[in-house]
Amino acid sequence: MIRKKWLLGMAAVLGLALPAGAKDAVTTTTDSMKGTTMTKPVEKITKTEDEWRKELSSEQFRLLRKHGTEQAFTGEYAHTKDKGMYKCAGCGLELFTSDTKFDSGTGWPSYYMPVAGAVETTTDTAYGMVRTEVHCARCGGHLGHVFDDGPAPTGQRYCINSVSLKLDKTK
Repeated sequence: MIRKKWLLGMAAVLGLALPAGAKDAVTTTTDSMKGTTMTKPVEKITKTEDEWRKELSSEQFRLLRKHGTEQAFTGEYAHTKDKGMYKCAGCGLELFTSDTKFDSGTGWPSYYMPVAGAVETTTDTAYGMVRTEVHCARCGGHLGHVFDDGPAPTGQRYCINSVSLKLDKTK
């Protein structure tokens, strides 16, 4: 049992998708507030570029599928204080709760913690910088970046494009 958990954890660290069923992959996240690691299966969505183009607006496609960034202070959710659940605009996966949203002063919606298992990260070396890019764990859509300059309790700032999100005020 310990070996299985170790293998699953290492696969997640290395970014490998291991089948947990016919369609599921394992995503491992660390709960920064409790210091524990949780493993939660997330059903992956795979679509062609043409399928994504048909389903998304041109701006959603540019940001979610081509790793774009919206201009600071222009996004729909940059200043909102509405309560609810922020979901991926590409696939509807629950990503962030409004309880974790804060005003970072950067011009993008910022959160100190995602929903467990909802996001994955990769290293982004574009534009001569090294940053940690944040993706939806289900559809792989580009959401934004995470930085280690956020508030307590995690010290992290998930800086997310509004176009990559849809706010569900019923949650």
